[in-house]
Amino acid sequence: MATSKKNEQTQKQSLEDQLIKHIDEAYAMEQNVLRMLDGMIATTDDRQLRRQLEHHKKETERHAKRLNERLDAHGATPSAIKEAAGMLGALMKGAIDLSRPEKPGRNARDGFATEHMEIASYELLERVAKLAGDSKTAAVARENRKEEREMARKIAASWDKVAELSVEA
Repeated sequence: MATSKKNEQTQKQSLEDQLIKHIDEAYAMEQNVLRMLDGMIATTDDRQLRRQLEHHKKETERHAKRLNERLDAHGATPSAIKEAAGMLGALMKGAIDLSRPEKPGRNARDGFATEHMEIASYELLERVAKLAGDSKTAAVARENRKEEREMARKIAASWDKVAELSVEA
């Protein structure tokens, strides 16, 4: 009986550890996206597209805040290593973006792919949170995913405009 209870506690702790890992990875991802958005905003000349990116940056800041709050609720803090690695990648991408021609198409392509990566991350986080019995984290994942889907939809709706801007560039 004692072994069974110990195994159950070990499994519960393992699930908690997995949940924290997924929240932390989503947080690091959002920090990376914030840096990417800074670069995209700086290289976007079209006012409408820039406004969309600026709006999404505010959403992304809220996503990161919600995730940080969920980490705090579990007595955890963001992984400095994951965050630093994400920032380094975003900075490298930003430097490359400044030197490459035809920014509208590349920004839209990169943004569209990133939105879908975020959507997938939130799908997984929601399910792990449900398995761990954490309805608040599951709700955060759903809310963030909804906004990521909306941004992906906006990018998809702008492909014709992006193509024209790309040809002009």
